[in-house]
Amino acid sequence: MHVQVVKGSITHVQADAVVVNLFAGVTEPGGATGALDQALGGMIRRLIQRERFNAALGSCLTFYTDALTEASTLTKVIVVGLGERASFNLESVRLASAAALKAARAANTRRLATIVHGAGIGGLDVEPAAQAVAEGTLLAAYRYAPYKGGEAVETPEENDGHNGPKELIVVEHEATKLARVEAGARRGTLYAESTNWARDLVNTPPNDMTPTHLAQAAQEMAARSALTCEILEIPDMERLGMGSLLAVARGSSAPPKLITLRYRGDGSTRNRLALVGKGVTFDSGGLSLKTSEGMISMKDDMAGAAAVLGAMRIIAQLRPAGEVLAAVPCVENMPSGHAVRPGDVVRACNGKTIEIHNTDAEGRLILADAVAYAHSQGVDEIVDVATLTGAVGVALGEEYTGVIGNDEALIERVIVAGDRCGERYWQLPSPPEYKRRFTSDIADLKNVGGRLGGAIIGGMIIGEFVGGTPWAHLDIAATASRSHARGYLPKGASGVAVRTLAELALISSAQ
Repeated sequence: MHVQVVKGSITHVQADAVVVNLFAGVTEPGGATGALDQALGGMIRRLIQRERFNAALGSCLTFYTDALTEASTLTKVIVVGLGERASFNLESVRLASAAALKAARAANTRRLATIVHGAGIGGLDVEPAAQAVAEGTLLAAYRYAPYKGGEAVETPEENDGHNGPKELIVVEHEATKLARVEAGARRGTLYAESTNWARDLVNTPPNDMTPTHLAQAAQEMAARSALTCEILEIPDMERLGMGSLLAVARGSSAPPKLITLRYRGDGSTRNRLALVGKGVTFDSGGLSLKTSEGMISMKDDMAGAAAVLGAMRIIAQLRPAGEVLAAVPCVENMPSGHAVRPGDVVRACNGKTIEIHNTDAEGRLILADAVAYAHSQGVDEIVDVATLTGAVGVALGEEYTGVIGNDEALIERVIVAGDRCGERYWQLPSPPEYKRRFTSDIADLKNVGGRLGGAIIGGMIIGEFVGGTPWAHLDIAATASRSHARGYLPKGASGVAVRTLAELALISSAQ
């Protein structure tokens, strides 16, 4: 979807549909909504009363008029509810923008014009509000249809408005605000397009998204940006001693890859952040085989990898001051005569040995080598993101991502970054007493620790390989994919953590 910002009035813009807003309880609209109501001879006020429109967040009052064009053609007017003023924030703007987009799509709108929700009487800063409008609209416009007959989508950028608006016009009346609205809309477009690109990676069927395919996607993205990309192959991983990662890959005929992306920064700060994403492009469970029902969704076991790659796509264009290293281990976890067995002991690149008790606990095995590799590169902080455990969903449901780590300041920055993006994170405890749960009789540790506290134990195992570097672990197993659409989140891949990780890089660079 093409996004442009224009100076003018919502009453005179040329579009198929125009969007204004209303807070709950308001019966006499003001601001841009009031100006449109006046231009329509009080129609909005009359319809509020007639339809008993309560302006709940995301509710829409829609109607057609021929009073906004000289040609007397019909224009759709969408009055979107902003909810209660006391609870209004940037996430409200995203959700309202998403609701307006869906109302516009229902009428086969091609050109959609909107005001910046919340930048007037709502009291929000105009730049982040404009960013939230673009984010909410483009994220809600996402559709994945390349495998639908006759509906092929050529590029990820085009895969955001299928059978819906192709153009979003953001209208700003005040000339003094125009530059900031443009800056916000640009950033929101970048955040949404990068999230949608990551959603595409996750939604792609596993026969077309092997470790090789994922590495190629990273290379192509890096070639268009300020990133250096290197793909470590099996001989490279053998040389580095990555026995834990290679053990998981043994059961598949698809060769593993370790994607590394580097953003150099401008040298004004020495902060070096590492982002590590779990890239299991398909997880059968290995010899600890999943059920067929549990296996059907396992193409999204590389959502952590997609989140890191999507974040790097943003970082390369926003150019924060600090350096960022991405390390993305990519494997298939398959059963075969070569597969790793329960009872095997493997050695990670930092020298620690791991006794395998369950081959379906493979994410922590590949992340062990990946975070140890990041530590060896001299980074100052490590954040890993992974669809690690079903246990995190049992603990927190599908609205919160679980976080653990060894550094409270870093964890707090992750949570703040998520708040800015409308993504929720909840810190889980990581008491040292739990370490006994994954102590092995014959190796340094084992890869599972029992059913209780599974999300905590899984994360703590990864923490054994960060070498004391400040570290946070994000378990997105319950938030990476949705069984139904809600707001700007579609059914299927959510793109969770893309925007949070990019925002974290900006916050960390400003420290």
